[in-house]
Amino acid sequence: QVQLEESGGGLVQAGDSLRLSCAASGLTLSSRSMGWFRQAPGKEREFVAFISWNTVGTYYADSVKARFTISRDNAKNTLYLQMNSLKPDDTAVYYCAASVPFYSGSVHVPKGYNYWGQGTQVTVSS
Repeated sequence: QVQLEESGGGLVQAGDSLRLSCAASGLTLSSRSMGWFRQAPGKEREFVAFISWNTVGTYYADSVKARFTISRDNAKNTLYLQMNSLKPDDTAVYYCAASVPFYSGSVHVPKGYNYWGQGTQVTVSS
């Protein structure tokens, strides 16, 4: 049974940093490209960051570029999202997701991912 479990969310002030983790079980992360998405109240789930299975490719939403960094530790089977210079607009539930194998579509859309975590809340106060 595949499980992705996010952690590291919390309540912070604007300008602070957080590091989210996504621990996988039943799935070898090194075999999958991975993504982070977020969903704010009343809004659709949106793409945040992507890392390819071989770590060669990383992509970010324009809104987080230069502030967020996606990484993975294959030895720990864990995905990370380092978030710096947080803004109130970053407030959302953050989800990690494992991509569909050999998916050839856009990495920015949820349908390209077939395993999801339960999410972790990030709240940034102004």
